[in-house]
Amino acid sequence: MLSDKTKHAREKELLMNHFTTNLMEILYQGESIDELIRKEIEKAVNELLQTELTAFLDYEKYDILGYGSGNSRNGRYERKLQTRFGEITVLMPRDRKGEFSAVTVPPYKRSTEDLGEIIIKFYQKGMTTREIAELIESMYGAHYSPQTISNLTQVMEEQVKAFHTRPTQAYYPVIYLDATWLHVRRDSVAKEALHVLLGIDEEGHKEILDYAIYPSESCVNYTELFRGLKERGLEKVDLFVSDGLAGIRDACLEVFPASMHQSCWVHLSRNLGRYVRAKDRKEVLDALKKVYRADTVEQAREELTIFLETFKKRYPKLQDKLNQDDPSLFSFFSMPKEIRSSIYTTNLLEGFNKQLKRYTKRKEQFPNEDSLDRFICTICLEYNKKFSSRVHKGFGQLVMQ
Repeated sequence: MLSDKTKHAREKELLMNHFTTNLMEILYQGESIDELIRKEIEKAVNELLQTELTAFLDYEKYDILGYGSGNSRNGRYERKLQTRFGEITVLMPRDRKGEFSAVTVPPYKRSTEDLGEIIIKFYQKGMTTREIAELIESMYGAHYSPQTISNLTQVMEEQVKAFHTRPTQAYYPVIYLDATWLHVRRDSVAKEALHVLLGIDEEGHKEILDYAIYPSESCVNYTELFRGLKERGLEKVDLFVSDGLAGIRDACLEVFPASMHQSCWVHLSRNLGRYVRAKDRKEVLDALKKVYRADTVEQAREELTIFLETFKKRYPKLQDKLNQDDPSLFSFFSMPKEIRSSIYTTNLLEGFNKQLKRYTKRKEQFPNEDSLDRFICTICLEYNKKFSSRVHKGFGQLVMQ
């Protein structure tokens, strides 16, 4: 099996060989090199537009995830764009809802007059100022020095600062916390833990409240984030939902002592599955579902007793991993029934983290932490805007106390 790095190198080599062959043919026929470059730019821009649409819809073309998603591809239309190497034909993709707006070729733009805004968008996506300068000059024939671009992108630096210091609401019924691992370059490239906090407000709107990059996941890091939220105006949280990180309940209650903490039952199920034979795994996990899907906390405790009694001989380690007195097992039963299916697991936040990882994989690695920070901030702003008017399942029927 070839490594991803080797595959990438071979793909790059094939592309360069293809370009070289075309270049030799053009020179042999006495044609202009500009025409070859024009065609390559046209191809690159159209591929980039398709990539943008895929990122917007959040599924690949023909992917089964697209069925029932509520939006889909809806053909394309032609536009002409002037570059230093001549006019190119751009095939602008459309989505069914008409909500897609391309960064690569903004609507109604035919010239290079508004490249400042495009530069900021590329900067948000994690590109370095030198990379942007080279790309803009190749695509549009406009020369911007890295220093000029650095001045333009100062706008984004201020946006990142504003995101981390903006006032919060005083009350969030639920806050989810989780970490995902991303490649960060310091002296060398290594995976580091991106800690993310996602809140649901009284009206049921989801919002990324804050995030931070640390070398490893730690309760101390979450405590720092909680204190930051408190300084920004957060006063009350009913329930924190997280995985089983050791000490995380104490970290939550240290800053918000009146709150409850819920351990993710999906994480717990995965961990228990490691101690069970493959042939028995479905039986064990199906029995466990009866615990956290019970109608009342009394029924849940009864189902847990039955579960432990059923499997104590075959799998005695399950007794050690499931402490019936753990206060974080059944906290979600204190919340209204309408929203319980959303708060016994961190799946909601894990979905955001998976989406973020798909976006960052296209970049492979970021030149520094600031570059990654800008990119993450952009994704968070887009997420918050997208869900600012959508009510999460179950919350619309509630008046939280």
